[in-house]
Amino acid sequence: MDENESLTVTLTLDNDEELECAVLTIFETEGQEYIALLPLDEEGESGDGDVFLYRFHQTDSDEPSLENIEDDDEYERAADKFDEWLDSLEYEDLEPDEAPDAD
Repeated sequence: MDENESLTVTLTLDNDEELECAVLTIFETEGQEYIALLPLDEEGESGDGDVFLYRFHQTDSDEPSLENIEDDDEYERAADKFDEWLDSLEYEDLEPDEAPDAD
């Protein structure tokens, strides 16, 4: 895969509509893996900025499996970890003279 090419997945929604999503990251918290997906429109652009979080499992056959997060506390833990990941990206994007002082 080209380094500029994004990894995407197609979700089938409850109403059988298919939704193409960019994979933002796969991350782990408390021993469980999660995936963050960004829905894309027909032109392959991100729409309203909503991000979907799912439980992520890689099976023995290398087929990924996604599960809804039903528990509110589990969702909050996953969302907090995703927010930490986003914050780390913003910090990495700062120019050296823009980095906050360590005082």
